[in-house]
Amino acid sequence: MKKFLKIAVLPMIVGLSACAGGGSGYGSAEAVLKPTQGNTASGTVSFKQEGSNVLVNASVSGLKPGAHGFHIHDKGDCSAPDATSAGGHFNPGGKAHGHPDHADHHAGDMPQLMADASGNASLTASLPGLTIGDGAANIVGRGVIVHAAPDDFKTQPTGNSGARVACGVIAAR
Repeated sequence: MKKFLKIAVLPMIVGLSACAGGGSGYGSAEAVLKPTQGNTASGTVSFKQEGSNVLVNASVSGLKPGAHGFHIHDKGDCSAPDATSAGGHFNPGGKAHGHPDHADHHAGDMPQLMADASGNASLTASLPGLTIGDGAANIVGRGVIVHAAPDDFKTQPTGNSGARVACGVIAAR
């Protein structure tokens, strides 16, 4: 009888483990950033599902010193020389553009990248409500864009972040 109970409980444990890790998603993903035409920015952005949040780690070089808008865009298409093929900000909730620490913002709005005097930037942030591989908030297959200018977190719909200087497609790992 005990053996039967162990066998019957095992699938439930496996199912609950999947839910704790973000469902049947992949758990992690990465985008390799490549410069758009006439720019030098490049780097990597990794994503890891942590419960209902996604942990983002970015490392970017080749930027002008200062703040740069940084967003997940709707399409995973970097084929246009200026990366406009990536579309607008990822926004499954239909919200206004805003700072990721505030309730109202696009799902793809991320904190600014701050490049040092050598043009290098790194960022670690936890983003609520995104998923890797599951549902409407799934970021796999979407684009990541680094912009030339700071994000003012007010101007609609893009934050007045300027040209796109790097683009990458989020792929499951």
